[in-house]
Amino acid sequence: MERTLVLLKPDAIQRDLVGEILSRFERKGLKIVGLKMMQLSDELLNEHYSHLVGRDFFPEVKSFMQLTPVIALCLEGTDCVNTVRALCGVTKAREAAPGTIRGEFGMSVQANLIHCSDSLETAQVEVPRFFKAEELFEYPDALINYVYSAREQE
Repeated sequence: MERTLVLLKPDAIQRDLVGEILSRFERKGLKIVGLKMMQLSDELLNEHYSHLVGRDFFPEVKSFMQLTPVIALCLEGTDCVNTVRALCGVTKAREAAPGTIRGEFGMSVQANLIHCSDSLETAQVEVPRFFKAEELFEYPDALINYVYSAREQE
């Protein structure tokens, strides 16, 4: 089973959308294996957004991401990375498809409610960036036979 990182950004926290967003992942059948609230440090943001550090808008991104704590979430499931990305919608929220998290609740590129890993390779780097091994849990999923066929439970 794949794992991926999700960050619920300050706008999701301030707009009281945390429960709504979490419930969408749960209703889809994704398993929560890590969940915590955290304040993002300068160091962590510089590492996480290293591809943006030199851009003129990076200070604004950094400031935005430090307005409130964020909620870090590690989800697990078959084809989890692509499934989460489909649920979230495109980054430019006002262009996101209706029914997606960003399509339902967002209007901005920056204030787009949620970060999710963009590939399995990225998820494999991002999950340990935000979670220590002891903060991620293995436990049996009582509903797995109702979410996946036997062949999909790998």
